[in-house]
Amino acid sequence: MVNTPKPALPHPLPGAIGLSHLSAYDWEAADGVCGGSPHLHLVCTEAYVVTGGRGAVQTLSPGGYRDIPLEPGSVAWFTPGTVHRMVQGGDLRITVLMQNSGLPEAGDAVFTFPPEVLADPERYAAVATLPPGTGVEVEAAARRRRDLAVEGYLGLREALVAGDNGPYAEFQRAAARLVRAK
Repeated sequence: MVNTPKPALPHPLPGAIGLSHLSAYDWEAADGVCGGSPHLHLVCTEAYVVTGGRGAVQTLSPGGYRDIPLEPGSVAWFTPGTVHRMVQGGDLRITVLMQNSGLPEAGDAVFTFPPEVLADPERYAAVATLPPGTGVEVEAAARRRRDLAVEGYLGLREALVAGDNGPYAEFQRAAARLVRAK
């Protein structure tokens, strides 16, 4: 019997691992794209494992903008500080592996809201928090939150594509200020 070494993960996932199943919103945003709320995690690594459908994940990092196609069997990996936006292409379903299970929900994730929202912790909390439960009110709040995050995201993406990473760096500093106490 021959022992073949297992391939190493590109980045290890220390700590507890959270596992969840998601699908991207099929609501169209201002840029004509149907998908989720762009955000980053400051200290957690995350991976998407595509279990069905098609779509993409758009990422922003100091290295620029990427649009990564997703199809069944694809894996997309995000290190801390990478903004990511899941885009619906048709019944996209993913399993999410998240480092530090529970930390993202407890304050690691920050939406890409415009700078004036990020500068005001109370305003940020008001637009980032969804009402409890399900139904029309929760869906409307999720749409508003997603649309505001897309607004900020599009400005960050435009700057990075133009070669200016200043707004992205300032977004990361604002995100760190927002969650520092957590």
